[in-house]
Amino acid sequence: MNTLNGEATLLFAIGNDSRGDDGLGWAFAQLVEETNLFRGRLFYRYQLQVEDAELLTTCRQVIFVDACRYELKEGFALQPCLPAVESSFTTHALSPSAVLQCCYELYDHRPEAFQLLLSGSNWDLKQGLSPSAVRHLRTAFRFFSEKVLLLQ
Repeated sequence: MNTLNGEATLLFAIGNDSRGDDGLGWAFAQLVEETNLFRGRLFYRYQLQVEDAELLTTCRQVIFVDACRYELKEGFALQPCLPAVESSFTTHALSPSAVLQCCYELYDHRPEAFQLLLSGSNWDLKQGLSPSAVRHLRTAFRFFSEKVLLLQ
């Protein structure tokens, strides 16, 4: 990731802490907040919406953090996120790629974007993360702290 020369990085934590491991994004954001090392702006979302595209105009870089339902080699994956047209019956809930596409189409702005995905396994209606999700969260946060926070 590139340094930002004083311009904001946005971190969108996506999830729902009442649905088990779907709360991974929010748990990750809480750890980030506790460090006081992240100089960007942090947002908690149940889901992304078209209105989030305008927020992206204020940054050069954005990181979307979310749980995923498939097993990732390290328990997490940081990958580039590119704008993409999404065909959907609603704009109520959008993918990170669709929000980036809206930002580009509406505001002619294209921030550098990444997705940080964390493997989850339990999606029941309950508070708290599964033991494997906690391990993945710790591994991802250690990586983020060592590789990403230091580059800001």
